Amino acid sequence: MLLPRSGDVIHVTKAASVQFASPMLFRVIRVHDWPTYEGWVWLDGYELNSAGDAVERRSIFVQVSGLRPVGKAPDPRARNARQPATRPNAAPARSVRTHR
Repeated sequence: MLLPRSGDVIHVTKAASVQFASPMLFRVIRVHDWPTYEGWVWLDGYELNSAGDAVERRSIFVQVSGLRPVGKAPDPRARNARQPATRPNAAPARSVRTHR
């Protein structure tokens, strides 16, 4: 697995670290660039309940190879793309000619 990105949802189990004998879902806020052991990383994020709601903010130290992706972060380009404004019952736009 590649490093998770901000917004990714991952399944964290004992394979990532022995402290996670009870698996959890985790939404990543950030991946720290702190120096660690090879293959390990510090993550900031939120523990999620079964409905996908954040229940606790946490920092966890895990092996990247033990993380399992559940969902990808949304593409920021899609979120920030401008959409044309729509108005209900609006008349179609007409071109206006000016006479000089």
